[in-house]
Amino acid sequence: MTPRYGPFLKAVVAVIVMCGVLCAQSTKTEDLAAGKVLVMERNAPDPNFGESVILLIHYGPDEVVGLMLNRAASIPVSRLNEFNGTGNRSDTLYVGGPVELDAVTALARTTNAPPGGIRVAADLYAVQTKRGLEAALKASKGPEDLRIYLGYCGWSLPQLQNEMRLGSWYIFHHGETFAFDSTPSTLWNRLIDRTGLQVASRRY
Repeated sequence: MTPRYGPFLKAVVAVIVMCGVLCAQSTKTEDLAAGKVLVMERNAPDPNFGESVILLIHYGPDEVVGLMLNRAASIPVSRLNEFNGTGNRSDTLYVGGPVELDAVTALARTTNAPPGGIRVAADLYAVQTKRGLEAALKASKGPEDLRIYLGYCGWSLPQLQNEMRLGSWYIFHHGETFAFDSTPSTLWNRLIDRTGLQVASRRY
């Protein structure tokens, strides 16, 4: 006799597997690390971080530094005329965070580290020096492999760990898959929806 619930069980398994792929996330402080992405909860306690998606580029006992991936500025890269190679770039700058908005950091996707580049994840480097940024601009083909940010997000380690314990952030793994998202303006909505899928999968 053919089992009555065979197709249904297969569908449930498929949903669970898919949620495991889409919802690779955590709320545990021990999962914090460079290369992880923080997604702010729906009811942000600080408006500066409302609906923010932040890639951690440095995680250490001294400090934690990240870049907001989903806030485009209203000015193009070409306005950074103090750097060679920006003049022909029409892609937008991004607001990396509320701290030191005159500080410039780039994310470069490359197999060859730019001078002074800080490895964040596989083939993903943070660049904060003029020499490194100009080298990255020279090698870049466009916004699909280089994005430039004004400012950054910063915490002391205990501060961020406390925010995690309060439930302010979800951690997503494999930050390199989100760093060059094609529609960053919708990134928070898509990722926060995945946190709901994670809850649904646990109920199964």
